[in-house]
Amino acid sequence: MDKSVLYLEDAFIIQRNLVQILGNVNLNLSLGEFAYLIGKTGSGKSSLLKTIYADLDLKEGNGKVVNFDLRTIDRNQVPMLRRQIGMVFQDFVLLGDRSIRENLEFVLKATDWKDKQKIATRISEVLNAVSLNNLIDKKPHQLSGGEQQRVVIARALLNKPKLILADEPTGNLDPEVSDEILELLHNIATDGTAVLMATHDYRLINKFPGTVYRIENGVVDQTSLFV
Repeated sequence: MDKSVLYLEDAFIIQRNLVQILGNVNLNLSLGEFAYLIGKTGSGKSSLLKTIYADLDLKEGNGKVVNFDLRTIDRNQVPMLRRQIGMVFQDFVLLGDRSIRENLEFVLKATDWKDKQKIATRISEVLNAVSLNNLIDKKPHQLSGGEQQRVVIARALLNKPKLILADEPTGNLDPEVSDEILELLHNIATDGTAVLMATHDYRLINKFPGTVYRIENGVVDQTSLFV
């Protein structure tokens, strides 16, 4: 069985205004692998992630994500691609007028889950995975920043993704809480889901090792150098 869930070969990352951000990107991520995408703010991390989840078109080079070809994918296939990708961002984007249970129910129903018992079971499973079952009826404003980010990770896990993309998920959190989130993401990778995390926090990289891809001057290189 092919364990690769993300494969880019000589890929060019191009914005909608046709400005090239990155060139000749080569990246390969397998099931259960934890990888970092590092670089300064504005270096192209988010644009690369947007290309991976098909928000930006891949016009040059080759790319496959969970067996979808990024060069040939139709717009009507993009939702199917994204169901196999969990996305975690710096901003939590939770529905403030709904409980945590209702936030997660909303996502499942939007992705064609209909059986109420299966929905309840899956919500319990993902909240248990992030140690938040006791807060299921709270609303986002009643949670700390770290707890809200755990809810976001639970949301990303709902459809049992093969790949999680995390874009600066600890950017709004203090160091102790950031460590807790990184430990959680590492555990998710250990359980078999690939994780690609964009960050500029070298402290986390040194504390929680993984494959490292560095973006610098429009180029992506795999590196083991942490400074």
